[in-house]
Amino acid sequence: MRRRHFLKLSATTSAALLFSRLTHAASNGTSIINSPDEVWAQSGTEWVKLTATNGSQYTFKEIAVSLKTNGNALGVYASSPKQELNAVRLKWKHNTPTSAKFLGDHWERSYGDLQWKTLAAGIKNPWYVIIHDDKQTACFGVKTGANSICWWGVNADNIELTLDATSGGVGVLLGDRQLHAADVIATNAQTGEDTFAATHRFCKMMCDKPRIPKQPVYGINDWYFAYGNNSADLIRKTTTMMAELVTDHNNKPFSVIDAGWATYSPLLPGDGGWNDDFSKPNDKFKDMHILGDDIKKLGMRPGLWMRPLCAKHDEKASLLAPKIPGRNDPKNPTLDPTIPENIARIQHNFDAYKLWGYEMVKHDFTTYDITGRWGFDMKDSFTSPGWHFNDRSKTNAEIILGLYRAIRQAAGENIYVIGCNTMSHLSAGIFELCRIGDDTSGHEWARTRKMGVNTLAFRLPQHNAFYAVDGDCVGLTKDIEWKRNKQWLQLLAESGAPLFISGQPEAMGEEQKKAVKIAFAQAAKVQPIGQPLDWMETLTPSKWKLNGRVVDFDWA
Repeated sequence: MRRRHFLKLSATTSAALLFSRLTHAASNGTSIINSPDEVWAQSGTEWVKLTATNGSQYTFKEIAVSLKTNGNALGVYASSPKQELNAVRLKWKHNTPTSAKFLGDHWERSYGDLQWKTLAAGIKNPWYVIIHDDKQTACFGVKTGANSICWWGVNADNIELTLDATSGGVGVLLGDRQLHAADVIATNAQTGEDTFAATHRFCKMMCDKPRIPKQPVYGINDWYFAYGNNSADLIRKTTTMMAELVTDHNNKPFSVIDAGWATYSPLLPGDGGWNDDFSKPNDKFKDMHILGDDIKKLGMRPGLWMRPLCAKHDEKASLLAPKIPGRNDPKNPTLDPTIPENIARIQHNFDAYKLWGYEMVKHDFTTYDITGRWGFDMKDSFTSPGWHFNDRSKTNAEIILGLYRAIRQAAGENIYVIGCNTMSHLSAGIFELCRIGDDTSGHEWARTRKMGVNTLAFRLPQHNAFYAVDGDCVGLTKDIEWKRNKQWLQLLAESGAPLFISGQPEAMGEEQKKAVKIAFAQAAKVQPIGQPLDWMETLTPSKWKLNGRVVDFDWA
């Protein structure tokens, strides 16, 4: 018999008992989360409690939520033919174990703030939550590619899942269609399985079809020493220098050209300008096809950076996204991603990259350009209230997925795509790589330590489960002591995740070149996923298991 209501747990209850109370066994041997005790819906600013009409249907006037078993998941479907729908919330009763710790993800990139928390009330845990105590680990999440923006809340007497269905800053207008909002899944740590391994396995469960690079990815990127002040000559110089350190010619590294190559347009005479055409190089680069061929001749694979939703300075107003806080700078007009003409333009950019022979494209800023916010500003709401795109019939998650799928289609099979500032759970299975954290630095070691180490530690469980996780570059410059960067280089090179190096020519002495040569050889091969052994105690783990041995780092 399927249990639809749960006993309240005592304060000493372990995560194992918590898991058994919230789930039931499926016919295929997996566990499925039980139907919730309460279902709520939000239309406009009003939350209403839905009435259960049978074991899987919940209604309030015209708003309906239905639940359906989809394999090992509980599918959540919502209808609201005449009213706007802002969100659906599912609640399961339970008492939180006092000894428990909690780990959630981030909406898009992380910002040096991922950690195991002891106080869970009031905290949004994007996409999934891992609950651990001294006895067991329980995992609750939604499958990747959901049509809503999802987060978990763990409170004193309940666990809840909110599925945000807004379109821009207002409720979605579904009309007669039913929204498949998300598929909810759960698992428990297996016998002998530690929390890191359980989280990694759960990430694989959340993503049915990850898109993984054929070989480990590594290479160079100019951003953290050039910071946009690059040129074709500088790219050739650094590619030549770093190509000499490559020993594995069966897996060639990438040379990624970051921001600074595309056409700029000044607003006023003397203004520095901004990118507005990512299908045309500026005078510093002239011919991207020739540069790409030169990179290949030097023994690397060409890649480049672009910003898909950046509009031209003289763009037609009808193609622009509404101005909202964070998206109202006249120097950075933004395309509306719900307008087919804009999607076609973005895909045309990729047509150019294919003609030029580029094998990797890193696209950036789409979450910020869509919402006007960075992930760390999404505490209260996903975006500013009261606005919408041209098409209000799709949720924000559907709009984002539509953009990502259009980019994937345009990139084809021969271009690896890195999403940067992309919604993590929505890019999984679509892009081969994801820049999983905020920028490291070529100037400030404290920033690299905060963003890089934290990001890698807490998102490595997603590596080769969602995509290949890119913890960002080693900013190997004269501004950061080599003894510090040497450790960050070692961690990335032995983590099993992608390695990118921004090597300032003036900082590349013999000792640095020798270390990079070793790091390239390591990163070119398949390795076990690195494991932070002290990740439950600190934001910047210093004790790691790398290739079967324990390595201690001194990040201070």
